[in-house]
Amino acid sequence: MTKRLPIFPLTGAVLFPGMQLPLHIFEPRYRAMVGDALIRDRLIAMIQPQRPVEGAPLFEVGCVGRIGEIQAMDDGRYNLILEGTARFRMVRELEVTTAYRQIEAEIFNEDEDETLSHAQRGGFEREARHFADSQGYSVDWDSVERLDDRSLINGVSQIAPFDPASKQALLEAGTLSGRCELLVQLMQFYGRHDGGEEIVTLQ
Repeated sequence: MTKRLPIFPLTGAVLFPGMQLPLHIFEPRYRAMVGDALIRDRLIAMIQPQRPVEGAPLFEVGCVGRIGEIQAMDDGRYNLILEGTARFRMVRELEVTTAYRQIEAEIFNEDEDETLSHAQRGGFEREARHFADSQGYSVDWDSVERLDDRSLINGVSQIAPFDPASKQALLEAGTLSGRCELLVQLMQFYGRHDGGEEIVTLQ
C-alpha cells in the first residue's frame, strides 16, 4: 500500500512505531504542514536527510506519526506530540507546490505480535544495565522489566544516545529480533568509550 505523506526531514530525530516524539514547530513551512495535516488525517512522516543541509536527499526508511496532543500558540507556532504508527519506505519524492516536501511511501506491514526469546530478552537487559552503568544513567529497572518487548526495544532505540547513522540502522532493522541484536552491538560499541572528548560514530 502506498500513501502520499508530508515529511519533516530532521537529522537525529527518529520516531519508532508505538513511541512518542515531542516537537516544537516554528518554521512557517512546517506550521503550514501541521495545519494541513490537522485538516486531513493528522499524519506527518519523520525521515532523516542523508546530510544536514537544505534539500538534501532522504534516507529510504522513516516512520509515520499521527499528531496527538497539540498546543497552538498565538504566534502560529505549535507544540505537539507525534505518535509513531508505522514504518515506511520512500518510493519517490513528489513535485509539489507546498513549501514543505512530500513523498509517496510504501507502508510496511509488520508482525506486531513478534516477541523476543527469553534468552534474547535477558541478554538485552543485561547489556542495557551494563551500558547504563558505564554511561552514568539512572534507570528505573522495575519499570523496564514490566515493558513488553516491542515497547522496550523501540523505546531504547529512540532515546539511546547514538549518532544519526546508528539510529537510522535501528529504524531500518526489519524485525524486532534484528533490532534487538543491533541494539546490543551498539551498546557494546558505545560502552567501550568513556564519554571523553572523542566523538564516536558508527558509519
